[in-house]
Amino acid sequence: MFVPVLFFSIAAAFLIAVLLAPLFIPVLRRLKFGQTIREEGPKGHQKKAGTPTMGGIIILLALAFTVLKFSNWSVEIMLLLLITLGYGLIGFLDDFIKIVLKRNLGLTAKQKLFGQFAIGAVFYYVLTQTGYDTSVSVPGTGIKVELGWMYLPLVLIMTIGTSNAVNLTDGLDGLLAGTSAIAFGAYAIIAWMSSQMNIAIFSAAVVGAVLGFLVFNANPAKVFMGDTGSLALGGALAGVAILTKTEILLIVIGGVFVMEALSVIIQVFSFKTRKKRVFRMSPLHHHYELGGWSEWRVVTVFWFVGLICASLGVYIGVWS
Repeated sequence: MFVPVLFFSIAAAFLIAVLLAPLFIPVLRRLKFGQTIREEGPKGHQKKAGTPTMGGIIILLALAFTVLKFSNWSVEIMLLLLITLGYGLIGFLDDFIKIVLKRNLGLTAKQKLFGQFAIGAVFYYVLTQTGYDTSVSVPGTGIKVELGWMYLPLVLIMTIGTSNAVNLTDGLDGLLAGTSAIAFGAYAIIAWMSSQMNIAIFSAAVVGAVLGFLVFNANPAKVFMGDTGSLALGGALAGVAILTKTEILLIVIGGVFVMEALSVIIQVFSFKTRKKRVFRMSPLHHHYELGGWSEWRVVTVFWFVGLICASLGVYIGVWS
């Protein structure tokens, strides 16, 4: 009985996103919620200026409606909606300030970090009030390490780090929509195999919502998700990893996001210490673009790498 519910969740979220997008895109265009393109970025991206952004609203609406319809209300669902919609709100404010108020940097780094920290702390507080297990398992082994109060910094590092890493990945048409669908697909399987039905339904709903969004976000994109979508997806991914007790395994399943974030860290560190760049441009997807790869080639290769990482994560998490 449970497997059909997962497919229904994917199908419902997909259908809602596909139906909502044609309604929202013209509205975003009329409101002049158009993407601004960095001048230092790849020159081919300048033609994308003005493409409607903040399309993450479509993903969040499709996700929320589907989850509320197909899941049973529980602490897990409450926490996942809290961190997803909370981080989505931070992204929305950032997008709104950049696009509507014409402040190019949006929220300051401190403002954004404070919001992410606060939501992550609330997530941890509610979690621990339910007597949640604060130990961490080493994937592929029977080893468990009890962290106690140290689980708080882990939750904060995971939620803030993952949301920012996922946000960095949102730089090419369809790149984040595809890689996030793959990652959440892996978590739907892991949650299903461990009988965590609500988390599996939530993950499946994310898959459907981002695939529905991808119909309009694939190259050439008619809409971008903006920070509204990317920060929400990152928060959701961290939340699912925490609730399925696969904290360490997130590094494998989210391998593409880890590589994107590391490329930025390495680039900044190298330039500040040696005045030299390791990559042509960071995040990593731009390095390959400037190396002559077409945007579509970069996206499909990264999707394939994401599929390998997700498959390996499922194998370790379920069958090892």
